[in-house]
Amino acid sequence: MALTPLKILQDHKLRITNCRQEVLRTFLSKDSALSHADLEDVLKNDFDRVTLYRTLKTFLENDLIHKVLDDSGATKYALCSHDHDGEHHHHDHEHVHFKCEKCGKTMCLEEAVLPKIDLPDGFVNKEVSLLVQGICDKCN
Repeated sequence: MALTPLKILQDHKLRITNCRQEVLRTFLSKDSALSHADLEDVLKNDFDRVTLYRTLKTFLENDLIHKVLDDSGATKYALCSHDHDGEHHHHDHEHVHFKCEKCGKTMCLEEAVLPKIDLPDGFVNKEVSLLVQGICDKCN
């Protein structure tokens, strides 16, 4: 079954609103991470910036999206990929991100494996992120 904005919101037991559905539809239609400004550009005629900000915050808190490491300084977000088995949603925020030097898109590379990092005693790992920069398959 294909993921739809309605199904994603229902699976996460979130209230269904036009804004939430449109933001999810935008993420589903793009193959790269999006910033708040990117969403504003697409949805500015329908929703104000505060509504979009609150929607992103709700999606972050409910693990629908995750923040993406990017060297530009702008916070970007990507839709989390979830494995569904009934009521459980399994996903991992720790994966490689790739930024294309030509088109500027930043995307998740779920299949790339992060190296294991041994931290010194007393250090606690909260999150690992890795950004690879180069030329994407579409620009190459």
